[in-house]
Amino acid sequence: MSKRPSPISATVDFDADGVQHGFLNLPISVDDSAWGAVMIPVTVVKNGEGPTALLTAGNHGDEYEGITALLKLSSTLKATDVSGRVIIVPCFNTPAVTAGKRTSGLDGGNLNRCFPGNPDGNATEQIADYFTREMVPMADVVLDIHSGGRTLDIVPYAASHVLDNKDQQRAALESAKTFGAPYAMVMFELDAERLFDTACERQGKVFVTTELGGGGTSTPQSVAITERGVHNFLIHHGLMQGEPQTPAEPQIYLTMPDASCYVQSEHSGLLELVVSLGERVAEGQAIAYVYDLTRTGSAPVAYHAKRDGILVARRAPALAHIGDTLAVIADVVERLDA
Repeated sequence: MSKRPSPISATVDFDADGVQHGFLNLPISVDDSAWGAVMIPVTVVKNGEGPTALLTAGNHGDEYEGITALLKLSSTLKATDVSGRVIIVPCFNTPAVTAGKRTSGLDGGNLNRCFPGNPDGNATEQIADYFTREMVPMADVVLDIHSGGRTLDIVPYAASHVLDNKDQQRAALESAKTFGAPYAMVMFELDAERLFDTACERQGKVFVTTELGGGGTSTPQSVAITERGVHNFLIHHGLMQGEPQTPAEPQIYLTMPDASCYVQSEHSGLLELVVSLGERVAEGQAIAYVYDLTRTGSAPVAYHAKRDGILVARRAPALAHIGDTLAVIADVVERLDA
């Protein structure tokens, strides 16, 4: 049985040349607004024929590097800069962005765990459905910009995934490298089935995601890496003229082969990380301790690396709870295109 049309409508014409700023309008009825709408900002910049890039940020509302970079791009990119079409969505999950939370302030939905979505579901599921059925099919290439948000801090990298279609995998990997972050990653996701990433990849799109900092803020350095990466992405895919800018330091290539990269807490308490982001670790090395806050005189629980590699992510808040990811370790590799 086919799904009904999406309740979301666009105030822009995706086929018109020029620069347009508008909204993706999702009707809602809530206590504060009986006949209201979620207004997702969107910019379309089109100049003749050519590929289409879909650029998104704010999939999680507390990840600010991408939101900042795409808001800036939306106000500066001109049609004459572009060959083809660039669709910019800086606040993908607008209710999460306005709440300053990872999840929606309307329904608590985690947009990046709601794909392919449902036009008859809650607001978050309806947003996912619209992008799956309307936005992604327009695109040739998709860049979804993430960082660690309030609970994680992550070394800056662009990432692709292992795919059944090896041509698609190679194209995504090359695009992730060309993004030009200090690190490039082949990423293993703990929960890939309902990600935006998977929805795009299943439609055959060249998809790149990122992790570009975190801690619920941004820095001049993290925003600069993001802005450079977005421009490199557009140049690499023929939407802008020029040569991609390379990082000042040699790029480090990483891979996450399996779930052993993730170190998750089996205790609640005070977290002490004893390894810094970007630091090399050895299998069996103590990388973190969790202290019991309910009593004195008890030794902390040590958490050890399950593999050799680099510490690429860490929990940002010092308070940790059972089930939290404390650290992520990735392998350093010579080649990622095998």
